[in-house]
Amino acid sequence: MAHAHPGTALITGASSGIGATYADRLARRGYDLILVARNRERLSALANRITRETQRTVEVLEADLSDGNALAGVETKLIEDVSISLLVNNAGIGTHTPLLDSDVEQMARMIDLNVTALTRLTYAAVPGFVARGAGAVINISSIVSIAPEILNGVYGGSKAFVTAFSLSLHHELADKGIRIQAVLPGATATDFWATGGLPLEHLDPSIMMSVNDLVDSALIDFDRGELISIPALQDFAQWKDYEAQRRALSSQLSTNKPAPRYSKLV
Repeated sequence: MAHAHPGTALITGASSGIGATYADRLARRGYDLILVARNRERLSALANRITRETQRTVEVLEADLSDGNALAGVETKLIEDVSISLLVNNAGIGTHTPLLDSDVEQMARMIDLNVTALTRLTYAAVPGFVARGAGAVINISSIVSIAPEILNGVYGGSKAFVTAFSLSLHHELADKGIRIQAVLPGATATDFWATGGLPLEHLDPSIMMSVNDLVDSALIDFDRGELISIPALQDFAQWKDYEAQRRALSSQLSTNKPAPRYSKLV
């Protein structure tokens, strides 16, 4: 029996690393692709290989998502192309550099890409998904979203936004047939590190996951309906406990009186 065509996946930051691996895997699952990145040459080479190997239709969109006009073009594509059934928000930048050694303009650009572009693209895609009663958003976050002390604080803060945004999207959209997933990679063997000024060979190999293992694991979680995917976490019950504690706490965070610990000492 032929499977129903899953539609088209639009993937940002698709020319290398995690994005390129998602492109390969999703094409093999039957998706047509729209690949978005700044480097047209790399995008075209990837598109040609995927088309040759999978016979899927692959469209290339050259766009720097930190540029407002280029971002608006991708938003328009998400609004107008009704074949799009999956948005993979993978484009992002990061750094390991401490606050005091970081350039604030570079930090602002990080927020533009990691937070603003991701938000705008999600807003462009979701109303159409809701109208069609189906669709999915995969947001590539990071373990620093729950452990911001590990790397640069603006990077951690931007990824905390991505994880919180994903949790809220799921809360609002799950009953409308829309799937949301946040993927929290740990250290992954991509050019992310060299771009941030720290070559891979300087990192401990025991914490470094291959990009293939990361994406394949995250897609297993996607198939299982897991809202949060943390492929490196060996005991997933620890995340479930953490999340249960957070939810229990959330019902006690707003009351009409301060806690007794603020009473004046007699």
